[in-house]
Amino acid sequence: MIDTTIKTIRVLLIDDHRSVLWGLEKLIDSQKPKMQVVGKFTSFAEASGQLSKLSPDVILLDIDLGGEQGIDVIPQLAPLTQAKILILTGSRDATLHDNCVIAGAKGVLEKENSPETILTAIERVNEGQLWMDQARMGRIILELSRKKSATENDPERKKIESLTPRERNIVKAVTTRAGATGSDVAKELHVSESTLRNHLSSIYAKLELTNRLELWDYAHQHGLNKDQ
Repeated sequence: MIDTTIKTIRVLLIDDHRSVLWGLEKLIDSQKPKMQVVGKFTSFAEASGQLSKLSPDVILLDIDLGGEQGIDVIPQLAPLTQAKILILTGSRDATLHDNCVIAGAKGVLEKENSPETILTAIERVNEGQLWMDQARMGRIILELSRKKSATENDPERKKIESLTPRERNIVKAVTTRAGATGSDVAKELHVSESTLRNHLSSIYAKLELTNRLELWDYAHQHGLNKDQ
């Protein structure tokens, strides 16, 4: 007897525009039982605590979440879920798109893409394929090769490359304001002081430092206090 059971693709949506969430949910749920939305959230913070419970196969993630940046969220999702990440964006910035894939996304969709394209991308990514054209693939391979070569020739570069974009922003904020307190920096970054301390602990571990004075010196030596 032929097994006609269909394994439904479980899709989780993260977008700070509720109208976009509504439209995507209607589109994806119209494909039941092939795929369905198992959760929709307006921020990563809101979604993170539900990932293990909802167990999505694919996460459709907006690159601009208001107070959060999707490109910073990508590496934070990795330890929380096995889901494949597909970026959704209104931006046409090719460099931004490439960096999202380098950070761990399986592809990038533009919000103006057709419904058919969005549905096909979800299917392909769920199957383990990358959703990108050959030009983007070539640029990404070249960039990864360049970074690998630079890292191998410079041990400090390896440490710096391990920082997430969010951590780079925190290093810059901490090391460009002489005398700023932790509270001052936290307010500037729109995070709590405890969140800032957690980020700094991660930064110290990656750079093999122990305190803000050492971080200040390291940042000025390696240009981390400047715009990248």
